[in-house]
Amino acid sequence: MAAFLLGAVLLIVQPQIVPSRPAMNSKAEASQSIQRELLKKASQKNDFKENIHPNGSCQQLPQTVIIGVRKGGTRALLEMLSLHPDIAAAESEVHFFDWEDHYRNGLQWYINQMPFSYPHQITVEKTPAYFTSPKVPERVYSMNQSMQLLLILRDPSERVLSDYTQVFYNHMQKHKPYPSIEEFLVKDGELNVDYKAINRSLYYIHMQNWLKYFPLDRIHIVDGDKLIKDPFPEIEKVERFLKLSPQINASNFYFNKTKGFYCLRDSGRERCLHESKGRAHPQVDARLLEKLHEYFHEPNKKFFELVGRTFDWH
Repeated sequence: MAAFLLGAVLLIVQPQIVPSRPAMNSKAEASQSIQRELLKKASQKNDFKENIHPNGSCQQLPQTVIIGVRKGGTRALLEMLSLHPDIAAAESEVHFFDWEDHYRNGLQWYINQMPFSYPHQITVEKTPAYFTSPKVPERVYSMNQSMQLLLILRDPSERVLSDYTQVFYNHMQKHKPYPSIEEFLVKDGELNVDYKAINRSLYYIHMQNWLKYFPLDRIHIVDGDKLIKDPFPEIEKVERFLKLSPQINASNFYFNKTKGFYCLRDSGRERCLHESKGRAHPQVDARLLEKLHEYFHEPNKKFFELVGRTFDWH
């Protein structure tokens, strides 16, 4: 394990050859300054401490990260993947690469957020905000340029509605009023393309940023819409991508009619995702919804061309 961690440190401090990028603005320069400090800390021999459990397991840097997308089904993907005995998953979203106060803590802090795992297991963490954060791809690459990335996507329009729904219910639980979705989607009688939820669904823009650092064969895209309707085939593809032995099977999934989505069966124990998942979307005027579909038509086409694959989106 010490050899692995030493190798990780050596990998981090070696100069990396990355595609050329435009000149950075002051914000980017500040981000680079933070990164240099992080790498300097990581290069110090005593910065890494092995947290070894008496049973032989230990905490280690993740070999796989679920990078997004928000409201794409990242929690469902992680829970389903956790059915595999060779997967050790971090329970909470770590936000190491996108939150400056976390990133300043260095890689030792990041390791400390990981679950204890055995040498044969793959450690996985998921933070959906990584995909749309411009600074994250380079930071992940600087840590491990061989990282295997999982990206789960849904129909962009549906993702926008789901994004709004989550924020709406968060406000309701705190007894705070929240505007209707039309107030976000419409501005001066037109579709409000500055709405953050819409920007998060412009997949091709964010994917271009990741492809500056990672080749397409290191990013496996999970079809989030298919994962909802028929999860097993999508999880099989993830197993193959991660070179895992086929351990998850169709009997691990059952459709819960009450909840309206698939739940998991593991060693006779049944469990479903949190009640916050699968909430009904708000009713949206058909003409406004059509405008949303039309807006995403060209961006979707660009994304399909970028990844060499099509999805059944509006």
